[in-house]
Amino acid sequence: MSTIRVKDGTEIYYKDWGTGQPLFFHHGWPLSADDWDTQMMFFLERGFRVIAHDRRGHGRSTQTYNGHDMDTYAADVAELVEALDLKNSIHIGHSTGGGEVTRYVARHGAGRVTKAVLISSIPPTFMQSERNPDGVPKEVVDSIRNGTAFNRAQFYKDITVPFYGFNRPGAIVSEGIRENWWRQGMMGAVTAHYQCVKVLSETEFYDDLKMINIPVLVMHGEDDQICPFPTTGARSVKLLRHGTLKSYPGLPHGMPTTHADLINADLLSFIRA
Repeated sequence: MSTIRVKDGTEIYYKDWGTGQPLFFHHGWPLSADDWDTQMMFFLERGFRVIAHDRRGHGRSTQTYNGHDMDTYAADVAELVEALDLKNSIHIGHSTGGGEVTRYVARHGAGRVTKAVLISSIPPTFMQSERNPDGVPKEVVDSIRNGTAFNRAQFYKDITVPFYGFNRPGAIVSEGIRENWWRQGMMGAVTAHYQCVKVLSETEFYDDLKMINIPVLVMHGEDDQICPFPTTGARSVKLLRHGTLKSYPGLPHGMPTTHADLINADLLSFIRA
């Protein structure tokens, strides 16, 4: 396995395939680099270098109890980027991974990153608060936290249904997709996933978004049942200096998997523009 050991001793697992312009993929909660397999194969075949890592506590990385905050997640990425000496790169994040991209690009990306993509992402902030009155209610966040801590195996099965929009009329349910989500989730540490719920729900990215001075594509499904479109994706693009919003009527949170052909084509157009 390819790993690096970051400053606090945590080992971060990563995949690094191909040559050409680097595309760095950041996965969502509670998944792993494997969630990007379809995108990585697509872009690998088109001459890009594709990289994806397992966030600390997730997948094959160290099941550490420490460092579960967005600053540390971004710092881990920065150490990996430096170790691989990535330049002229494009960072692409889904869900919590979009928050990681935002924090990394704003704080560490100068001189290394040329574009970024936020897909179904948590910025500018996820949970309902005084600053975000239309956000996801705290009781919903608490149900995610409790399901993760005390009934993870079943909860991870159940959440795949709204995640991929499989509860919508006419949806074609893929048990393979559901089982792959569950497999990835159960690989990681329950403590890391539990703490990450606080990270994804309470971290604010208003200042980070305003700091970013490169083109950013915000892609969001209008039927996202996890990160509601009006309060996350649509709001993020208004804070970016060079942001472009591409919304998708009827598409779910997990659209990079359920609608990979469409998402990959739009990603390629933005990357080549």
